[in-house]
Amino acid sequence: MQPDPRRIRAVARRLRHEQGPFRAKPRLSPLDELIVTVLSQHTSDANTDRAFARLKQRFPSWEEVLHAPTEEVADAIRPGGLAAQKAPRIQRILAAIENREGVLDLARLDELEDAEVEDYLTSLPGVGPKTAACVLVFSLGRAAFPVDTHVHRLVRRLGWAPEGATAEQVHRVVGPRVPADIRYDLHMALITHGRQVCRAQQPRCGGCVLVDLCPTGSGR
Repeated sequence: MQPDPRRIRAVARRLRHEQGPFRAKPRLSPLDELIVTVLSQHTSDANTDRAFARLKQRFPSWEEVLHAPTEEVADAIRPGGLAAQKAPRIQRILAAIENREGVLDLARLDELEDAEVEDYLTSLPGVGPKTAACVLVFSLGRAAFPVDTHVHRLVRRLGWAPEGATAEQVHRVVGPRVPADIRYDLHMALITHGRQVCRAQQPRCGGCVLVDLCPTGSGR
């Protein structure tokens, strides 16, 4: 199944018209964005921001995070949820980066091609394609298309991927079909639409601006 880029653009235009002007996220360093994305898993943006702020306040440097007792790191990020799982994952990621780079810094990723950045990041402990894509688009300004929970759900409902497609399959198949100049914008628009209209439970198809482009919605 290959989604038509023209239909993808039509979806992007409608969502942007409905939601108002596109606003980019504040740009972070590659390492900061990597850790923020780990913290964002299975929680809200507000909780992610609180967890990241508490982590940076408690430990001003990533070296301190790496060498701190894991329980203290978990306590700092507790507002983000799943702290007992995320704290050791963050420390394993930091340890792998320090072992490779000699320092806790990922600035050199900016010198690499997109595929090289993705290969580097996904070789780190617990880092998948979605996290790598977030670093690419939000920090490095590349034309990546992260597939989070909302994007995964909407892409399948819109018929751009089979219903049973995994997030990684959507990343590999749909991502390259999204025109490069709208990937960031569409990613953000789909997330907003998924939260407000095309919800996991009881989607509001009657008020959806995409209903005539959506085989799932029009069949409800």
